Amino acid sequence: MTKKINHIGIAVKSLEASIPFYRDMMGMEFEGTEEVAEQKVKVAFLVVGESRIELLEPTSEDSPVAKFLEKNGEGVHHMAYQVENLEATLADLKAKGVRLIDEVPRSGAHGSRIAFLHPKATGSVLTELCEAGH
Repeated sequence: MTKKINHIGIAVKSLEASIPFYRDMMGMEFEGTEEVAEQKVKVAFLVVGESRIELLEPTSEDSPVAKFLEKNGEGVHHMAYQVENLEATLADLKAKGVRLIDEVPRSGAHGSRIAFLHPKATGSVLTELCEAGH
């Protein structure tokens, strides 16, 4: 089912202000930025080992990340795990009684397909499941 940690999502007010710390100070490989219109965010990915740090900057005041920043300030937003078959994983979790935010996968960054599990089912950690793009 779960293969590895795909990325850790960190909500930031500004990608431009945040990228230099991870790239220049921490020495992570910067993979570039991408806008995910469906999520109303602009993201930057930085590589650390087999995983990534995903910085999330809201592109709209009504985006979930903007609401997170307003309530919590900058910081860890979600954990994302790599899975092979997202539909099967979601069906299995739903059958086991896990509360889902997304019962059907949606588009994510880098051509991936994603779905979120409800924090009330995951010990208050927003959890994302990712299936790599083809």
